[in-house]
Amino acid sequence: MSAVHIAEILAGIFIVCAALISCFVASLLYLVWLHARLRPAGLAREAELLARPLTPDGELPHVVVQIPSFNEGAVLRRGVEAAAALDWPRDKLHIQILDDSTDETAGLARTLEREISARGIDIVALQRTDRSGFKGGALHEGMQRTPHGYFAVFDVDYVPAPDFLRRCMRAMLAPGKTAFVQARFDFLNPHQNALTEMQMVTLDGHLGIEQATRSWAGHPLPFNGTCGIWSRAAIEAGGGWKGDTVTEDLDLTYRTWLQGWRGIYLTSVAVPGELPSDVATFVRQQQRWVDGFSHVSLRMAPEILFHPGLAPSSRLAAFLHLCMALNRPLLLVGLVCMIAAIVLAPSMAPCLLAIFVAALLFAIASQTTMLWAGHRFIRGQAMPFGRFAALIGRVVRWQSMQLVYGLGMFLKQRIKPRPVEFDRTPKKG
Repeated sequence: MSAVHIAEILAGIFIVCAALISCFVASLLYLVWLHARLRPAGLAREAELLARPLTPDGELPHVVVQIPSFNEGAVLRRGVEAAAALDWPRDKLHIQILDDSTDETAGLARTLEREISARGIDIVALQRTDRSGFKGGALHEGMQRTPHGYFAVFDVDYVPAPDFLRRCMRAMLAPGKTAFVQARFDFLNPHQNALTEMQMVTLDGHLGIEQATRSWAGHPLPFNGTCGIWSRAAIEAGGGWKGDTVTEDLDLTYRTWLQGWRGIYLTSVAVPGELPSDVATFVRQQQRWVDGFSHVSLRMAPEILFHPGLAPSSRLAAFLHLCMALNRPLLLVGLVCMIAAIVLAPSMAPCLLAIFVAALLFAIASQTTMLWAGHRFIRGQAMPFGRFAALIGRVVRWQSMQLVYGLGMFLKQRIKPRPVEFDRTPKKG
């Protein structure tokens, strides 16, 4: 086989990879269009859910507030105090500090248990001797310690308003097979520096467009790992919390979804938390999310493909979501094939580079559109265009850096696989 023939094969592989990535990116534009179409009905339905009357306090269900913690003494007191201030009948509010700490945070958790118990609130610090299963393992063990039917989960740095349970349980107790109610998390420090501002914009796109639209359309709605309430029946139907992935929230979401349970997303209930404010912490957090997303995608894809009860539209929506995990390996394969094809047949360079630039510009334009729409929806008004453009420039720059780092980690994991490990994102309070 001649060098030209090999180059043609490699160029074909590159074009296929570019086309697949473009299709996945195009799903963001589809979500923006679907969001605009479904928004009036979706917001009306949310207002209806939040206006439902609750039963008298004596008939309300017990709710367990679970706060996973690992060496996070800087924010533990603030998070636990917020949980203790939740407006719910005192005999039906239970708090679990799920503490796996190996530093002074363990002593603080026990101190908080004593102080808050003295106020007549049911609180317990459950401290494990090992981190088996990481956050998923802690949530599972906490659930085994209580018979109650509803679990509100908060990462330790999130600060719910006192009326959080009163509002979200209205939606949870509405008729239907509701697995969880997800509130929109917000930010305590969005303008601390350029990095936190960039995260605010990117997460506004995720929360305002992706999460809201999936909820309104009945698509699989990923649980965000915090600021939500789960039904025990749904957790058990999905096989319980598992600790063999670092994105236990996404894993349980899909397992319950395949059993017919659905999530509800509330755009108007916001719970502020802390954004990573330094580069090293941010990169570790992002890599953990990417690793976990890829792991869950590989695990769930066969089940979604062969599940008999899914409608074609639901199957497609799930695959479009999970296939985003293929972006990095496809990009790696595509770039290698493009470079090799150009080396073997330099005459192909203009065509292949034009395809690469077109795909790149399409990806940037699609993401910018989604982020702009999400930010306007969440914040209620658009920031000045120049400032937004500067933030988008930072997003592209950071994502390029993450992509290079992620490709390196992807290759390293293929060459020398490492065990799953939950690298907790430290917060400064």
